[in-house]
Amino acid sequence: MALLPATAVHAAPYSGGNYGAYAREGQYPTVSGCAGTFRQVGARTFEGMALKYYYSDACGSFARIENARVNCAAVLERSDSGAGRADGWVSETVDAGLDYAYTKIGNNLNGRVSRAILACDGHALVNTGWY
Repeated sequence: MALLPATAVHAAPYSGGNYGAYAREGQYPTVSGCAGTFRQVGARTFEGMALKYYYSDACGSFARIENARVNCAAVLERSDSGAGRADGWVSETVDAGLDYAYTKIGNNLNGRVSRAILACDGHALVNTGWY
């Protein structure tokens, strides 16, 4: 097994639950047909780090964190059954040398809801409301 230098570490998307069950899930918000359609509708801060939530009527939503450190992640939870119960989630960690990360799209259209979470060192620090 070869060891890679720390500079080879890159942000990585993770997901769970039934994430990927709906259209556009698994794609970044820059995908054709979605790029430029998102608007920021929610934001929170925690210890100087910013959590932002973006929504598009055509594509769904995504979470973004800024001024964040390594070992932090932007998380988007999506619920099929209403606020308070995540059925699927996707996250993206901060890449070495950067201070931001954003998730892939979560489809919270057609009655589904989602929210953004800032997590660091495996702990949820702050979240937006459900939209």
